[in-house]
Amino acid sequence: MAVVMTVYSAVGQGLSYGLLALGVYLTFKILNFADLTCDGAFATGGCVTIVLTQEHKVNPFLSLLVAFLAGCAAGCVTGLLNTKMKIPPILAGILTMISLYSVNLHIMSGRANLAIQRNVSSIVDSVRGLFPQGFFGKMLGVNVDYTIVLILGIVFGGAVVAFLYWYFGTEIGAATRATGSNEDMVKALGQDIDVVKILTLALSVGLITLSGGLIAQQRRVADITSGQGAIVIGLASIVIGEVLFGHKTVSFSVKLACIIGGSVIYQVVTAIVLFLGLNTMDLKILTAIVVAVALSIPTLRNMRRNGYRNALRRAEQASDKSLN
Repeated sequence: MAVVMTVYSAVGQGLSYGLLALGVYLTFKILNFADLTCDGAFATGGCVTIVLTQEHKVNPFLSLLVAFLAGCAAGCVTGLLNTKMKIPPILAGILTMISLYSVNLHIMSGRANLAIQRNVSSIVDSVRGLFPQGFFGKMLGVNVDYTIVLILGIVFGGAVVAFLYWYFGTEIGAATRATGSNEDMVKALGQDIDVVKILTLALSVGLITLSGGLIAQQRRVADITSGQGAIVIGLASIVIGEVLFGHKTVSFSVKLACIIGGSVIYQVVTAIVLFLGLNTMDLKILTAIVVAVALSIPTLRNMRRNGYRNALRRAEQASDKSLN
């Protein structure tokens, strides 16, 4: 039963981290822009939403919107550094990421972490208050908070996938996909790729801070170091989703859903391994192994397919020789 509850909890966490993976996907895969703003921005989302909820008694849902807008602003800074100051993408992202560390400290008034007190409602408490007391326990028979986290993950994940599917069907969305594939062609068609890059980076980092805020609300605490390794989690989720679920012929909406599926699998695998006794110090090694295995699957498939084709070709050549 303990294993089941661990997996159940990890699924909800994976859905929330799926927004992070989608944000990383927009820049690394669609825009072909190696943005490293992620680690700093993820912590920014948590800092903004927790400070607003705890210190200023702002509605937790509204605080998530503010966290999203803060991420959009950070993404614009990275975009401006790259497009207007001509700073390379990786360095522009690093500069913003480093700056966000100080920004996060200012948001937290110099504190390294801040928790929501019991007398203040988090987003989980707000959702629980919408239903009769004991509703989730009677209907589902599982931990109430885990169930609410799962519901929130489904709602937010579904809404973001639907929005992105619509957005990339618009003219600016099509220009974004074209920019990632062939920037020179988009320039030749008269599109302002600087605007495309800035808008995409704003949306990408906004989703990352939204994910950070959602996770912080669920855990009821913000920490300025919570974003360490966030980019690795996002990339691992993308790789797992594309390798296990993705296919060249599937629709764009399915690809987006696969990214969230990859995030869920990553969190479930991590939770199970930790439950079985893995030292938390080895968690990064586990992540590297999972990503390496996922990246190796296409190569192994091609080797197997090529081996079969070579064997068939040799058999045909032997057959031709015997006939001659």
